[in-house]
Amino acid sequence: MAEEATEHTTVLLHEAVDALVNDPAGCYVDGTFGRGGHTAELLAKLSPAASVVAIDKDPQAIAEGEIKFNSDNRLQLVHGTFADLGEIVGQMGKFGQLSGVLLDLGVSSPQLDQAERGFSFMRDGPLDMRMDTSKGLSAAEWIATADEQEIARVIKEYGEERFARRMASAVVKERAKTSITGTVQLAGILAAAHPAWERGKHPATKAFQAIRIFINRELDDLEDVLGQTIDALKVGGRLVVISFHSLEDRRVKRFIRDQEKGIKLPKNLPVRDIDRGVRLIKVGKAIKPTADEVGGNVRSRSAVMRIAQRVA
Repeated sequence: MAEEATEHTTVLLHEAVDALVNDPAGCYVDGTFGRGGHTAELLAKLSPAASVVAIDKDPQAIAEGEIKFNSDNRLQLVHGTFADLGEIVGQMGKFGQLSGVLLDLGVSSPQLDQAERGFSFMRDGPLDMRMDTSKGLSAAEWIATADEQEIARVIKEYGEERFARRMASAVVKERAKTSITGTVQLAGILAAAHPAWERGKHPATKAFQAIRIFINRELDDLEDVLGQTIDALKVGGRLVVISFHSLEDRRVKRFIRDQEKGIKLPKNLPVRDIDRGVRLIKVGKAIKPTADEVGGNVRSRSAVMRIAQRVA
């Protein structure tokens, strides 16, 4: 959910909402409310008969949304994870009736820009990194208790960092001397253990990203929600996903591709898509921000949007 630090510019705003809306009176889910950019645009395009369910892990995002949108009774805000999509819309009697589901993945600029959230090493703050500050282990608690092999695995798997084992070893050695509780402190440890600094890129970048993804179960939640979207949508309903990391985008791309393949049958059999169990198909090609958008909001540069539609 990359947004400009001061203006909270929502990435691929019009492209996402235009792709999502197929019924002005339908029911839609914004699975990553953030600061409400996509939700606001969505409500502006929908009729008075429509409804929107907006979900976010971050209690601060929900609190601000309740103030910003308190006069629009079409919107229901839910503090939770989109991994519980089926349960959330099921309790509302909307399961299988959704016209669209939007997922704008990653961390929002307000989260990055608030030092006390601990997401960024650019501003010193407590090593927290939780999107939902009301539960779960903070990054500092995990760093203090995880063994060296686990730390290396997380940094390698979620950060694709080739020096993961060297970094994990440095963290374990340092924590034996003193508690690791600050963002700049951890960044310094990771940077010192990294032997190949890239120009213009902090050597702790990938490791910080990896720890954040792990702490918030970001890839696990994505896998969970993708499997629920088909049954949650009605026929003709759309799934729109904006990713900011290759690990996310690969999962989305693979999910849509596998759904399009359907049941594996012998080649050249004259069967229809419905007979192969195809229920979801991709719509168009992957969409990326324009040069103008990237110029105005550098955090949008890695965004990739994919669209799919339920067909059966």
